[in-house]
Amino acid sequence: MATATATTARLLLVLAVAAVYLHAAAALRSLGVREGAGAGASAGGAAGSGDAAIDLNTTNFDAFLKASPESFAVVEFFAHWCPACRNYKPQYEKVAKLFNGPDAAHPGIIVMTRVDCAEKETSQMNMDLCSRFSVSHYPFLLWGPPTKFVSAQWKPKQENSEIELIEEARTAERLLKWINKKMGRQVSCLSFSLDDKKYENESMLPKNASDPEQIVRAIYDVEEATAHALQIILEHKMIKPETRDTLIRFLQILVAHHPSKRCRRGSADLLINFDDHWPTNLSLSSQESSRLLESVTADNHQICGKEVPRGYWMFCRGSRSETRGFSCGLWVLMHSLTVRVGDGESQMTFTSICDFIHNFFICEECRKHFYEMCSSVSVPFKSTRDLALWLWSTHNKVNDRLMKEEKELGTGDPSFPKAVWPPKQLCPSCYRAAAGAVQVDWDEDEVFQFLVNYYGKMLVSSYKDSYMESLLQEKKQLGSISDESSASSAATVPIGAALGVAVASCTFGALACFWRTQQKNRKYYHLRSLKKI
Repeated sequence: MATATATTARLLLVLAVAAVYLHAAAALRSLGVREGAGAGASAGGAAGSGDAAIDLNTTNFDAFLKASPESFAVVEFFAHWCPACRNYKPQYEKVAKLFNGPDAAHPGIIVMTRVDCAEKETSQMNMDLCSRFSVSHYPFLLWGPPTKFVSAQWKPKQENSEIELIEEARTAERLLKWINKKMGRQVSCLSFSLDDKKYENESMLPKNASDPEQIVRAIYDVEEATAHALQIILEHKMIKPETRDTLIRFLQILVAHHPSKRCRRGSADLLINFDDHWPTNLSLSSQESSRLLESVTADNHQICGKEVPRGYWMFCRGSRSETRGFSCGLWVLMHSLTVRVGDGESQMTFTSICDFIHNFFICEECRKHFYEMCSSVSVPFKSTRDLALWLWSTHNKVNDRLMKEEKELGTGDPSFPKAVWPPKQLCPSCYRAAAGAVQVDWDEDEVFQFLVNYYGKMLVSSYKDSYMESLLQEKKQLGSISDESSASSAATVPIGAALGVAVASCTFGALACFWRTQQKNRKYYHLRSLKKI
């Protein structure tokens, strides 16, 4: 009897493992990943681990493109058995590497994708997808805004379509030339090039501090840094009884002042459920607490949305993989917070930032130096101006120290050398000293106005413009679908959607207002934090 029971148990275990494998394989296929191939299943049938183009299929095509933040998409329809497609693959990859992935020279502008019309696993379904877009030969390239591909069809000579056929693009050079022409980048100094490896030097930023392309890149990296910071905290199990209040205070600042709306929402959600995940009586030695901590992961606490962290940097991307990135994004986040808080919140924001870095930034030397600068402050902050200028001055002191160390050790980013900020070409009015002066004589009133514009108004307004543009595109898409429906449904759906959006917006607004009010009076702000402050 015992032997039969053991045999049955082993059989059930084998069946369970098999079921898990099949479920995982199905999930990977739905994401465009083939067993034994990796994420970059290619036109040649065998995927290379370094493939930049993103493989799509009928299961994930619409969802992926609908969620893509890029302004444009290129979709290559091919067949893995096609010799011309195999020969074209390295050409397409050269261009894809400019726009896709962590090493992209120009991320966030164009997403390069492909669909295998002859994919074995989903052949008929993929063929239906290819038929939707009138694929008549391989390889077959289409261009357009990502949302225009969603639930759409395309036919040759179709009028008023934002989807276009890319012809004469059989080499990487020709394809990139077509893209440059389409985006109005024919001028050599503005055009994309196959030799592009990195962003331009930060000292060569446009004189206009409100340059939309730079600012939108920065807001994406603020989201990335926020999500990455939480990921580090959770992965290293850094929330302990002595650090719990620090994180609560910092989350309260994020709820009220984070420049990204979805990060504010995620912070509010995390704060509301904080006591459930990390109760006040948390004991690291108890089995119950250990199980609770194991269940709390970054995967189920996506503070800035399910697609963040994306795994790459845009505004903060260095020319080397080990430079800039997270530390740059964290600085931008802190600057953006200091210019948004009210005068009465300046001291508690200062304390929250200092405590957060002291407890959760895992670079020991950097954390120590930052904490020393925090501890040297003897007079409480009474205004937003004083707080913003203190962080700006602190950042320049850090850059000055790192500049000397990196020069001596040769560890800096050659394309982004540390320097005083802002550079003169970015804010001429910030400088008082005559040319040739060794020590910069700053006009702090001008510096403060620059900080407010750069990290405040322009950062959020440009992001809103980009966000609203994507919403308008989606609205147009929904409108075109509604036209095919009956007149009654066409009238009721937009009204219902508008009502839903209005209710959701009002609810979130009330929640944010509530937390902003509460954070001034909540008991956590009255706890002793930094010893010398």
